[in-house]
Amino acid sequence: MKVLPNSVDSFETLVSKFKTRFTTDQPHHLTSIALVSIRQEKGESIRKLTDRFGKVATSIQNLSQDVAIHHMIMSLLSGPFADNLCMQPAANLEEIGRRVAKFMQLKKLKEFRNQARAKASGGKGKEECHNQRTAGRGDRCKDNRGHRFTRYTP
Repeated sequence: MKVLPNSVDSFETLVSKFKTRFTTDQPHHLTSIALVSIRQEKGESIRKLTDRFGKVATSIQNLSQDVAIHHMIMSLLSGPFADNLCMQPAANLEEIGRRVAKFMQLKKLKEFRNQARAKASGGKGKEECHNQRTAGRGDRCKDNRGHRFTRYTP
């Protein structure tokens, strides 16, 4: 934007033209509304979500802990961690961070345990183990059973 000759008659006019030109270049301050758009994507780990959430939350000035915790719970996909967080609300964001770390540790432990069990069973899946247990039973397999009684009383 060019200032036309003789278009500035006072310093106040110059200041107003300057502000209107460079107002869009100023950084925008985020509000708690920015947290509403954060959602956990399918396949995204809770750790990545909390990192993303934390970056936005720390850039918001005067953010209430209660508002941040509420939006954190709302951003999670339903699952064991979200259920736990709803049943036992966290006092602050640091507590959520500690609980995320514990949850991730538990998840890794479960994966390790499942791998160890798979190796111990010789790499057989659930289907193969089920077929071995039910082999030789004939019609007694649960999948082949019909109704227990032919008639039921009302």
